[in-house]
Amino acid sequence: MERNSFHLCSYNISYSFHLCSHNICYYTCVTAHANTKSPKSEEDIKAAYRELDFLFGWFANPLTYGDYPETMKAIVGHRLPKFTKEESALVKGSIDFLGVNYYTTNYAANNPAPNKINFSYTGDSQTILSTSKGGHPIGTPTALNWLFIYPKGIYDLMLYVRDKYKNPPVYITENGLADANNASLPVKEALKDGLRIRYLASHLQYLSKAIKEGANVKGYYQWAFWDDFEWDAGYTVRFGMIYIDFKNNLKRYMKYSAYWFKMFLLH
Repeated sequence: MERNSFHLCSYNISYSFHLCSHNICYYTCVTAHANTKSPKSEEDIKAAYRELDFLFGWFANPLTYGDYPETMKAIVGHRLPKFTKEESALVKGSIDFLGVNYYTTNYAANNPAPNKINFSYTGDSQTILSTSKGGHPIGTPTALNWLFIYPKGIYDLMLYVRDKYKNPPVYITENGLADANNASLPVKEALKDGLRIRYLASHLQYLSKAIKEGANVKGYYQWAFWDDFEWDAGYTVRFGMIYIDFKNNLKRYMKYSAYWFKMFLLH
């Protein structure tokens, strides 16, 4: 973890995570929820929560409590910047809502002996993440090797935010599924994205369950409205509910999921 990875700047604006516009302050976190690799292992349970501290608490903890999680301070030590009293007071409780991007969940296992020579963010949490256990994937695979369908994770994460971070107003700012961009598939067939419909329906069901149990979720944004250029995959995958024909003047077609989502919103 680099020392300049995150700190405050003036006027209640922080470069990488905390934006203020028209007096509304918000933070968006890209996260994957972590499950224990071995549910009966106390060390793996601690590892899962520690990973959440490093993935989510790194940002949410200062915004709620004015400082980094104790696990991060204990492990990272002097490499982690320290808040002054003024900075802590400035950032604590400074958001009006929390934006969360949720796509998938990983298994977490304790890794007590990380590389102590070449320090890195991935090693600092002393956790090993994986997408399978006993040869079985955590969920249905998709076109991206990191994205497995695990809808219960969004429910678990919302209750985690409710309980640990004082239940702030939350907007799901990204949630979606990637299809492979199969150039040989006719457009008519590419529009039949039943897996995306199942992904969205199951995640929204779990989100509704979390709301009924007190999670302060205020809104939901699906990723993405139309097929786009993904920062790590380019045009090799399609996240959109609207099909973009990149070979025919960017012509648009509604996928089956777009019709489904329209009916969902109407009812």
